[in-house]
Amino acid sequence: MPASPSTARAINDGLALRLLQQEGPLTAGQLKQLTGLSRPTVADLVERLTAAGLIAVVGESGEQRRGPNAKLYGIVADRAQLAALDVRTQGVSVLVSDLLGQVLAEASVPIGDDAGTGPAVEQAVTLVERVAKEAGADRLHTLGIGAPGLIDPASGELRDSSGLPEWHRRLVAALQERFPQARVSVENETNLAALAEQRDGAARDRDTFVLLWLGLGIGAAVVLDGTLRRGVSGGAGEIGFLPVPGTTRLPSATDCDGGFHSLAGAGAVAGLAVAHGMTAAPAAPEPYATALVREAVGRAGRDPSADRFLDALADRVALGAAAVVSVLDPGCVVLAGEIGRAGGDTLATRVHHRLARMSPLPTEVRPSTLGGGAVLRGALLTARDRAQEELFAPRKPG
Repeated sequence: MPASPSTARAINDGLALRLLQQEGPLTAGQLKQLTGLSRPTVADLVERLTAAGLIAVVGESGEQRRGPNAKLYGIVADRAQLAALDVRTQGVSVLVSDLLGQVLAEASVPIGDDAGTGPAVEQAVTLVERVAKEAGADRLHTLGIGAPGLIDPASGELRDSSGLPEWHRRLVAALQERFPQARVSVENETNLAALAEQRDGAARDRDTFVLLWLGLGIGAAVVLDGTLRRGVSGGAGEIGFLPVPGTTRLPSATDCDGGFHSLAGAGAVAGLAVAHGMTAAPAAPEPYATALVREAVGRAGRDPSADRFLDALADRVALGAAAVVSVLDPGCVVLAGEIGRAGGDTLATRVHHRLARMSPLPTEVRPSTLGGGAVLRGALLTARDRAQEELFAPRKPG
């Protein structure tokens, strides 16, 4: 059954907008060539999208041709402003961008352990307001938030967790109250890092991979066939609770001590480093374990104690990675989080060699390429996608 005229127009409009998003400004002739649509059809959709305020003339093609140069059409970037937040245990980072993801302003604020819930929430909300003002954003369209902890897949809300500060959960409601017109969404930080690595980072050539987060906490994000998998309760990738050899107890439903976290979390990594004679000058605000790993990487190949520590750390990381690989066969594991980033290629190579000995399933191990901005980048990407889906949605004929 052929599509109705209104449906066909909506499909054509969506196709043109996706091309303008991916390729940048295009002429009507280029849109015709890339879409395969007729010249009159392209002319009609350009007129519709211009009237809707979604695209505008942004320049001329500069082609050598008779008569005037062809007009270049681009998405109206300031049609909406977006905010992305990376919410950590000890602080918040915020950036504000236009509809195309161009960063307009960004800033961070530390939040100490001694800050009360109310003051901590107010600090974070005030930061968002300040960054939005610096960006010239009178009204935020969408806020994307990355936070540690489980996200309820039914409600989209951050679930209560005894290991996280109370202000994390209060922050989402406070932002919604302070920005009542904005669409607010929250996602697990590891999942956002994986989405960013898939779009712009170490996993750009992968539809299936696992991101292993090594930091203060331990987690994993699972992307299968291009889709992020959250699990029934939102807990897919909670491998800090994974029982592994080498611990003195088993984890419980409320405590990951005794699980993989006890081997590869920041506290355990710091203890392992000290046991191998490693010391480092801590660089605030990173965990001491991160400084130790970075110091060992810098001394690898020249200092036997650094090499022994990195080998022992790779042994531990490979235990958790091997369990994930044996179940999912992802073909690629990305090491992220503060410790994964500090380990870089040096740690990734060691883990890769150990996995090759432990598992018959071929698996690449890659370090994150987005550094400490992966979560914020992922939050921005999800906010941008959500805003564009709404703004670019087909409009009913008037």
